[in-house]
Amino acid sequence: MLHGYLAFSTLLFGIGIYGLLQRRSLVAMLIAIELMIAAISVNVVALTTLAGRDATLGPVVVLIIVGVAAAETAIALSLFVAIHRESTSIDVESLSELKG
Repeated sequence: MLHGYLAFSTLLFGIGIYGLLQRRSLVAMLIAIELMIAAISVNVVALTTLAGRDATLGPVVVLIIVGVAAAETAIALSLFVAIHRESTSIDVESLSELKG
């Protein structure tokens, strides 16, 4: 049973990595990062269940991860709005201000 969860988590993380590397839109990249965070959460719950010491540890850690991900999403979306106001595009290739 654990192998199924780990395979699902690996697949989800792989889809997130692919989306992060292949997309040009900042919103699509944010969604890919959220997929990767979801894969990490599945791993945490599966592996803490395997350890068997405390059944509530995994879900508590996942709630902390979800809270951090929500804060990261809110900050990222506010940055996207600020970037869109300045350049009227959120395409990563067209943003020249980010180059050093």
